[in-house]
Parts: sequence; structure tokens; C-alpha cells
Amino acid sequence: MTVHETPHACPSQALTLKDFKSSVEPIWCSGCGDFGVLQSLQRALAELGRPPHEVVVVSGIGCSSRLPAYTTAYGFHGVHGRALPAATGLKLARPDLQVITVGGDGDGYSIGGNHFLHACRRNVDLTYIVMDNRVYGMTKGQPSPTTEADWDSDAAPGGTGVKPFSPLAIALAAGANFVARGFALDVKPLASMIVEAVRHPGFSFVEVLSPCITFRPEEMEWKKTIERNVVETTSDRAAATAAILGGAEMATGIFFKGDRGAYGAAPKGHGDAEKIAAKFVVG
Repeated sequence: MTVHETPHACPSQALTLKDFKSSVEPIWCSGCGDFGVLQSLQRALAELGRPPHEVVVVSGIGCSSRLPAYTTAYGFHGVHGRALPAATGLKLARPDLQVITVGGDGDGYSIGGNHFLHACRRNVDLTYIVMDNRVYGMTKGQPSPTTEADWDSDAAPGGTGVKPFSPLAIALAAGANFVARGFALDVKPLASMIVEAVRHPGFSFVEVLSPCITFRPEEMEWKKTIERNVVETTSDRAAATAAILGGAEMATGIFFKGDRGAYGAAPKGHGDAEKIAAKFVVG
């Protein structure tokens, strides 16, 4: 756990992006989409109004997982693929904290894929932001679970031939309570999306298309092909799934807002260890 020394703003004062900007300079490649995600998150945290010491940013391993160091919030930089179990445990132990998890497509959908499924299913009240560049950026450009089947690279000449993972559809099927897709270079709209995700109860998932300028420079063309304001938000899980699977993969917006009760919000006494133990007392 890292605690940053930047002075925290007084909760009674209006917060700004600068209140969540640490003195550590990002070491991402120039032009990386993750810069936009960082700024969007900082804007969102300022709008949400919780002071930095009431916010925790949890990550795993990868380029995007460096993000906690670039904020003044508490940060936990964990091991590869394990950000969600760490965030889940933290939120259940300290429900008073605002917990946000960040990572990349390799970290979240490959080694962390099983944790992703069960985080959606459990529906703990936290937000997961995945910066998807469809490549392993930190480890020199290998295909990730979201890489196109025919993407040619040194690591996979001619492509993998494997159908890519559909994060939004899988999140819906597994039970996520809020599902959205944003674009890293649309900073203000993405910040607003993150605010909505954090405020929505239960597990909120935001996939962010975040171009990798180094290994996938062609992704910078996304800013021309992104389809904005075409998504119709629904509370119908089947309708949202159909929209995701049948629609354009570059559409951004909030696809689904559900009404599942968040894990941990059960009636008082539910899961009480002493009451459960009492049932097994003989005599």
C-alpha cells in the first residue's frame, strides 16, 4: 500500500483535478491513451467530491497499472491479474472507502480473467476501469485476449487465428450491474462516464479503448472511427447484450444500468457468524 504525501484538500472545499494529481510523472510513451484515462479519472474524482484519503486506486501489472502512483489517493499496486480480489477484500473490509480498480486487457482478461467473472457475479460496490489497447504493451507487443485474430506481429506472425474476447458481453453475462465503453481521448465524456459508474451501486465496469502508440500506432485512427452518442442505455440485460454483440465494436456509451443489490447490502444479521454458529450448538 502506498500513501502519497501530497496534502489532501479539505472535504469542505470544492475539489479539482489538481487535488488528485501526484508529484510522480507518468512514464508512459508519448501519445499513450492512458494519459487521457488518468486525466479523466482525476476529473471524475474531483467531481465526486471525496477527498483523496477516502479513495483507493487498486491495480495489477502492466502499463495502465502504474496509474495509482499518479494520483494522490491511496494506492495498491498488486501482482499480475490480482487487482480485483485485492479491491474486493478492501471494499468489504472498509465499505466507507471509495474503491476504484484499474488495469489493462492482458491483466484483466487473461491472467485475471477468472477474477473478472466472479467480481461481476459477486457485485461488490466498486468500479473497474480497463484500458484496452488490444496488445500487451509493457511486455513488448504480444497479442492479448482482445486482439483481432488476424493482427500480424512478431510474436504471432499472421495473427493468432483466435476469436477475440468480448469484455462487455461477458461482464453482462456474469452479472455486472453497470456496463459501459469509453474512449481515452474523449476526456470529459469519459470523466462523466466514470462518475456515473462510481455512483451506480454494485459492480461497475468501464471498458476504455486506449490506443497503444508504440505497438499499435494504427489505433490512433480510432479517434476518427469511434461512434459517439449512438448507445441507448437500458436496464434489460438481454437487450444490452444484443446491442453489444450486434452493434459496432467502436460505439461508446453506457449500455447497461442494472438494479441488482450490491453484495454486502444484505438485511441486518444475514451472514452473522455468531448466529450461524449458534445453529450448530447441540442441546
